[in-house]
Amino acid sequence: MTADAALVCRCLTGDPTSCRELVVRFQADVFGMCQRLLANAHDAEDVTQEVFLRVFRSLGKWDKARPLRPWVMTIAVNRCRTWVSRRVNRPELADYLHETPDHRPADDSIEMRTEIRAAVDALRDEYREVFVLFHEHGQSYEEIGEVVGRPVGTVKTWLHRARLELLERLRTRGLVPDESTTDKPPARGERP
Repeated sequence: MTADAALVCRCLTGDPTSCRELVVRFQADVFGMCQRLLANAHDAEDVTQEVFLRVFRSLGKWDKARPLRPWVMTIAVNRCRTWVSRRVNRPELADYLHETPDHRPADDSIEMRTEIRAAVDALRDEYREVFVLFHEHGQSYEEIGEVVGRPVGTVKTWLHRARLELLERLRTRGLVPDESTTDKPPARGERP
């Protein structure tokens, strides 16, 4: 019996220590992904709670022959999708916590990170999901395919398109040079 299967069996018996262990094992990954996909910490907290409620409600249906992590992350991605679709119908609350000025020193790397984050947030949902799972959670193409329910080829295509869109946005914002305007050495026989 795998460690995942043993943990799930203990959870199914109602062992509170095992239930806590399951949450601790996946909480950081689930919350991190929810925060990136939803771009809001409060929403991510709510969805993370929903994810674990759904996990515990569905533990009996989990296939013991498969790893637990992709199954949990699939539930998280699906809960984020549902949350985003419902968000359209909910009014956004103003966040007054950010009204205090930021006194941190200006730094180009901060601007770049901010632009990258905004670019990722602007991606189509499926592109953002695979980008976050690959680059921020270090999941393999196969694991991502399981999580999003798509073949590996589709995952690779979406990831490639996401990278191209990010690069284009950074180019239009002047944060990375446009390849057509970069200084290239002259070809043989060309004058500089």
